[in-house]
Amino acid sequence: MMKIAIAGATGRMGKMLIEAVLNCTDTELVGALEHGSCSLLGEDAGAFLGKKTGVAITSDIAKALTGAEFLIDFTRPEGTMAHLAVAQKTGSKMIIGTTGLSPEQIDSLKKASANLAIVFAPNMSVGVNATFKLLEIAAKMLNEGYDIEIVEAHHRHKVDAPSGTALRMGEVIADALGEKLDDVAVYAREGHTGKRKAGSIGFATIRGGDIVGDHTVLFAGEGERIEISHKSSSRQSYAQGSLRAARFLQAKGSGLYDMQDVLGLRK
Repeated sequence: MMKIAIAGATGRMGKMLIEAVLNCTDTELVGALEHGSCSLLGEDAGAFLGKKTGVAITSDIAKALTGAEFLIDFTRPEGTMAHLAVAQKTGSKMIIGTTGLSPEQIDSLKKASANLAIVFAPNMSVGVNATFKLLEIAAKMLNEGYDIEIVEAHHRHKVDAPSGTALRMGEVIADALGEKLDDVAVYAREGHTGKRKAGSIGFATIRGGDIVGDHTVLFAGEGERIEISHKSSSRQSYAQGSLRAARFLQAKGSGLYDMQDVLGLRK
């Protein structure tokens, strides 16, 4: 049995992860983390499902990670960094889906991975990661005469933009074209923008309602356009992908991986 702790246990993603862990035959919930001001501290982590797990929601990171082989974390950058510091002491392998990490925070993950096994991916969905591969292939084929736009839509509560998934799509495409995303990305347009710069990758962001996550990449050429889209109707795909990542890490003692590694899509 894989012993798993969940960070952000009372959030939308946290609840989905807890449900997935409780419903799997090879996983056991051993910890549930929340911030110190959470009104549900001390409650059973399975209460929202009408289940008694014996795992109380806590803000004590060390307590939540005691006995946890894995920590699944879809929280905020500052929370993830605090969890990482304790996981390095407990040896709890991390599956991180947190977005909006700074370059310095990502560097901290890289340093920690010298002694700790980590899967860090902006999107844990198997379908999204298959889409990354399709975009790599498409970008190499459509490398001349096509303008590229990435459009993403999420719920009103999402705090970062563009989404981590959209940015990763941009990175995949830029890499396939032999470019760095920072050199070709256009994140905003307003007023008299002038003619579109050849080779640029545009981003558009939509926030509203309860949209789980929609991403479309448009390759627009003369007389035709190709669209590659992924639309999420449930966070269940992220939860199942996270458990798949945990299974991948079972045989790993250290290293920084992503879902391309987990799915065997790495070159």
